[in-house]
Amino acid sequence: MTSFQDILNIDRSANVPIYLQLTNAVIRQIRSGRLRRGLKLPGSRSLAERLSVNRMTVVAAYDELQAQGWIEQKPRKGSFVSDELPELMPKSIGESDLVQKVSDSIPFEVDKNLIGVSHIKFASGRRLVIDDGFPDPRLAPVDELTRSMRGLSKTPAYKKYLLYGDTKGNGQLREVLANYLNDTRGMPVRPDNLLLTRGATMGIYIAARVITKPGDHVIMSKPGFRFVRELFQQLQLNIHEVSVDKYGLDIEDVERICKRENTALIYTVPHHHFPTTVTMSPERRIRLLELAQDYNFAIVEDDYDYDFHYASTPMLPMASIDRYGSVVYIGTLTKTLAPAVRVGFLSGVEKFVDAATSYRRLLDFQGDTLLELGLAQLYRDGVVEKHIKKSLKIYKQRRDHFCELLKNELGDKLSFTIPNGGMSVWTKFNDINLKKLSEKAGKKGLAISDGSYYDSVDQQYNAARMGFASLDLAEQEQAVKILKSCI
Repeated sequence: MTSFQDILNIDRSANVPIYLQLTNAVIRQIRSGRLRRGLKLPGSRSLAERLSVNRMTVVAAYDELQAQGWIEQKPRKGSFVSDELPELMPKSIGESDLVQKVSDSIPFEVDKNLIGVSHIKFASGRRLVIDDGFPDPRLAPVDELTRSMRGLSKTPAYKKYLLYGDTKGNGQLREVLANYLNDTRGMPVRPDNLLLTRGATMGIYIAARVITKPGDHVIMSKPGFRFVRELFQQLQLNIHEVSVDKYGLDIEDVERICKRENTALIYTVPHHHFPTTVTMSPERRIRLLELAQDYNFAIVEDDYDYDFHYASTPMLPMASIDRYGSVVYIGTLTKTLAPAVRVGFLSGVEKFVDAATSYRRLLDFQGDTLLELGLAQLYRDGVVEKHIKKSLKIYKQRRDHFCELLKNELGDKLSFTIPNGGMSVWTKFNDINLKKLSEKAGKKGLAISDGSYYDSVDQQYNAARMGFASLDLAEQEQAVKILKSCI
């Protein structure tokens, strides 16, 4: 028995539960041959005493080992190392057992337009990141969500949640979301008007794929969301870009295009436009809805961060005043909670949502039911509402502090307008090469976009979205200090 104390090391300061440490230690010793097949293991009480752990910890470890097939527990006899271990020993199908290098070339045809599609790197090993405008995950109600999901295992219906579910998404979350959208955004939606997605981008893709066919004409803003432009290119659509001013999308230009071309879809971000953060005026929203009725096109309204507004009561989404079913509304919980919470939603008339659901089934049969149930409980318990109010107060303070830093420390080196909502500042750099600035800052431990992600096909803005929400006040000061030293 003494040998077990020597070979089953336990680190009580580690984050890994002790029973899993014990499980993994036994597996390692079996693999190494120190615990041979058929060997009888010490009883749970005896081993617990020798390792100075709770007996139930050893019981849990033995149960896990048996579940994986490493040991066999025999009634009234004890626990034994299995004769048939759960290890695959594959046989070579080639002439040599030597590992051969796999070619990097693709030996079959693929869509070459997909190669080189741009992406923006959100994560970074650097100490500081001025991101695209993300929430601070340190504020997210992780403990409440984890507790909510863990509590599901104690319910009688737990096992049915592990089966296939509705492709539209869990009914409980769709119900609470429908109520939430009614209460906060004036949208007259029911659960059947909602399709849950894995974030807003999935919803945008599905909407565009269902509405359009190759060769159709679509409209988006300039500058705009690069992901959407590349999506439209992949769908082989004719893209018309319309400029954005301080009142939002140029609706007169939209009308000129619609008179000339049979337009199928307009993608717009009326609330905190991406990337410039401006808000579309009420008059332009109403006119755009009228044009949709006159020219029979769909409006994909991307409302990715509606919950975060600071100056005054926000304008309701176009979807809330749409009486003809022209608007497909896209939302996400990613901005509300944390980037890793990949839950978004698509809302529209029921027939369209049904069509979108049919297509979504081809991509992903359903979402994460347990996560969706956990989120539904957070909405019912008021946790999400409390989190939004708390975050709103913190982000407003961070916005004000960040803009004050930019103004006082960098002055005329850049220009920006204080946003009335969202999590970022659209910043234009004056007489400064943003690409070189990004490189210099990176060498000093600060990651910041070089601006290329926001450029249009035929225009470079030398500008970037500078996220303030994910940085606390001290981190903001440090980031701006680095920028100032680089400039």
